[in-house]
Amino acid sequence: MATRVDTAASRERFLRLSLAGAGTLTLGAVLAAGVPRLGRSGTAQARDVEVLNYALLLGELQAAFYRQALRRARLTGELREYAEVVAGHKRVHVKLLRGALGANARQIPRFAFGDAVSSPKQFAATAIAIEELGVAAYNGQVTNLSKPALQAAARIVSVNARHAAWIRAIQDKQPASQPTDEAKSRREVLAEVDRTGFVRS
Repeated sequence: MATRVDTAASRERFLRLSLAGAGTLTLGAVLAAGVPRLGRSGTAQARDVEVLNYALLLGELQAAFYRQALRRARLTGELREYAEVVAGHKRVHVKLLRGALGANARQIPRFAFGDAVSSPKQFAATAIAIEELGVAAYNGQVTNLSKPALQAAARIVSVNARHAAWIRAIQDKQPASQPTDEAKSRREVLAEVDRTGFVRS
């Protein structure tokens, strides 16, 4: 197995897929519509709703990515097994988040993944990127959640980390390339997702 350690810059290159075009929404704009703002109420419940809806958007994006990849990326062998298993996990994650949010769960935009699901190579590169981004996103929100909401989130982030390790191993990359996982702010995560153009109006 190769022992090359990926850099943050190389991971970001996977996310910079040239898919932006007319009709693209930013995740920031999606979040701004109908989600309680942290500064307005300041209550733990409002923070939980805001953060879990953010997690729901990312979960729905990941679920849609695997769903489209299974249809379009011509996956076989271990890559297909990975995609099928993880697609099932993502559906459960979305169900869990929607259950935690109840009536506060917001609608999700449609997604389009273009070249990211056009081949096994593109799929694998994008899968690594979005799984690692998902872990960084959850890590960045840990301190913003109440204990009950944190318990729901913790059940997901640990599995996302296993997904990241699994797809990295399939691609002959170190499953755990760094001694610690980074945390990214919501602004950083949404900016990276926006650059992909995956979120469509």
